[in-house]
Order: sequence, then C-alpha cells, then structure tokens
Amino acid sequence: MPARRVVVTGLGATTPLGGEVATSWSALLAGTSGARLLSEDWAQTIPVHFAARVAVEPSEQMERVEMRRLDRSEQFAIIASREAWRDAGEPQLDKERLGVVIASGIGGVTTLLDQYGILREKGARLVSPHTVPMLMPNGPAANVGLELQAKAGVHTPVSACASGAEAIGYALEMIRSNRADCVVSGGVEAAIHPMPMSGFAAMKALSTRNDDPASASRPYDLSRDGFVLGEGGGILILEEYEHARARGAKIYCELAGQGLTSDGYHIAAPDPDGAGVQRAIKFALLDSGLTTADIVHLNAHATSTPVGDIAEANALRAALGIDADHVAVSATKSMTGHLLGGAGAIESVFIVKALQDRLAPPTINIENLDPAISIDVVGNKPRTLPAGDIAALNDSFGFGGHNVVLAFKSI
Repeated sequence: MPARRVVVTGLGATTPLGGEVATSWSALLAGTSGARLLSEDWAQTIPVHFAARVAVEPSEQMERVEMRRLDRSEQFAIIASREAWRDAGEPQLDKERLGVVIASGIGGVTTLLDQYGILREKGARLVSPHTVPMLMPNGPAANVGLELQAKAGVHTPVSACASGAEAIGYALEMIRSNRADCVVSGGVEAAIHPMPMSGFAAMKALSTRNDDPASASRPYDLSRDGFVLGEGGGILILEEYEHARARGAKIYCELAGQGLTSDGYHIAAPDPDGAGVQRAIKFALLDSGLTTADIVHLNAHATSTPVGDIAEANALRAALGIDADHVAVSATKSMTGHLLGGAGAIESVFIVKALQDRLAPPTINIENLDPAISIDVVGNKPRTLPAGDIAALNDSFGFGGHNVVLAFKSI
C-alpha cells in the first residue's frame, strides 16, 4: 500500500503581531516587534516588566459568555482553529476520520494561579466550578475537538517548548497510520503572569531590557541576554493528500516528515554539542526523503539565550554540512517572543507562508552578529527563496532535552 502523503490545507493564528495569519505574516515581514511594556500593576514587582502579548485580545474575537468558561490558552486555541478551519474550506468529512492534536507546554496556569488566589483570599465556595476544565493541559485540544465533534482522537503532547511542533508531528502520524483523514494540529500558550515570569527570571532565562522591550529579543546578537515571553497560538489543518484533492481543497504545501530525539543531558541546558539536534535533523530528512541540498530555509528555535543560540547554530552547521551555506535561517522569535508550547506551531505557520510566498522572514535586532554563529542568518529584511521545488525545516527544543524537527516541501 503506498504511503499516505500529508498536506497543509488551512492555517490559523493569533500572535503578538496580529489577530490572524495575514496580519501576523505581514508584520513579520515588516520586521515588527510584538514586545511591549506590561500595563498590569504586578509587572513592576518582578524583575522583567515586559512581554509579547497577543496583538488582538480574545475579547475582540469571541463572545464574553463563551470566554468565561475558557482559560486564555483555550481561547487562543478556539480563535486560531476557527480561522484555520475556515481557511481549509470547512471540510465535510466523517467525524470518526477527524482528529485534533493541540499542545501546550504549561496549560491553564493563569487559571490555576488566579483560582488559588481566590481560594486563599475568599474561600472554597467562590472557586469557579469551571476551574479544572480550564486548567488542564488538554483543555485547548478538548475544546476544539468538542466544537468540531472530532472522534478520531483528541491529543495533547507536552514537551515544554517543543510541544507545538510535536503536536504537528503526532498529527502527521495519525494521518499516515490511517487513523484520520484530517487533523487540526498546533500549539498554544498563555503564561504571561507574575509567577511563571518570576520563575524564568530567577533562572536568568528572560531578557531584562526593561528600557527597550522592542529590541530585547535579539537572537544571534553578541549582546543577547535572554528570551522575551510571548503568548498566542498557531494551528495547521493537516489532510491526507488524496482526500484534499478529492474535495478540491487549496493545498499550501506538504508536511513531508519529522525527526524526534532527546538529549539525555540536562533538565534545562542544551547539549553544547547539539548531538540530539543533529540526529533529529537527520531523521527528519530520512523520513521525508529529502537531502540537505533540498533545504533552502530553516526557522530556528533561536530564543535569544547566550548559550542556546550557539549550541543550536553549531548543530545546524554540523547537520547540514556544506549545504548550510545556502540555507536561509530565520529567527522569528526576535519579533514574536517565545511562545513556549505555541512556538513550534506559529513557526510552522510561518514556514508554510515562507514556502507559499518564497520569502524567508527577517531576524531583527542583530546589531553585532556573534562571531561564534556560523550559519547564514537572514538579516533585517526578508530574503527571496528560490523558484521550483524547495523544502524547509522547522526545529523546536524544550526543557528536558526534547528535540523536534519538521520538514515541509512545496507541492
């Protein structure tokens, strides 16, 4: 039996750059930063006073009655999934052939912490009866699955900052293994809250450029000092190729393969040799039938941490070899900030748009490129990608040593 090919037929997003895919992509190409000072009073009580909130609040895209029963991360999932489903033409199919895989690295952490505050200050009787469905990590996937009546399986892989990419890879395997013909996949995160931010700050993981948030996320720059926390989510509608063709669907590109590995090195620090990353790239190429010569673009994990950026760059250079010289590497977290479990998902949306428009987005805030970086980083302006058949990689890594590489190709 021939292998079942998987294609992308719909995109949805809500990001620090826009309330949907089109505005997010336009702002990305324009080199816009989504980082800004936080307006909440608590922001002045913690070391970092800024983050990259979504550009359009859920209250402008959903009914308030609906919002009250959803954690912020679940709201992002509903908003992005609705856009993606519309973009895919609202496929009509047997619900037993429809799946959902939407990840979150942390889940409903704001609900958990806010309701704990109510418990402490006002007592158990005032804790919301919706607390558990709102805080559970599978809440975003579950709510989308319920709305679409998906019955092939609703799943939530949790692998820290690799979660969104792993969800897309899981969806790929659902279709390949004939469990589903169509899967709503991606990742979301909503963790801009004093406790998670204080925890990241205590680890020295966050940038402390309180005087200039827009320039704080600066992957590969010599003066980078940590990441900017972002929020939002991205959704891809994945579909079996023949199924998509039979219904006359618009096809963006093919999701050709994935590679997954683990470092076995440290709970938070990257393996300085990047051996796990190299193996993940190797496996993604093997799985997709691509070679390093086929890859023209890569959306890097590149969070803007001093150690992480170098380890990743070294791994990319080693894995791609001499072909690394023709791979345009973009670090879009320079504009969106780091969406944790949603990062790999919105960056996959950006990869799909890059293949469609033949443009690699810029990497902003590079004033002095770190001489230890030996890859071809796209600078402050988008770069045109070649015509013809091309392919691109999206790599995502997470605390615990998770490595996920997704391979996309034009079709």
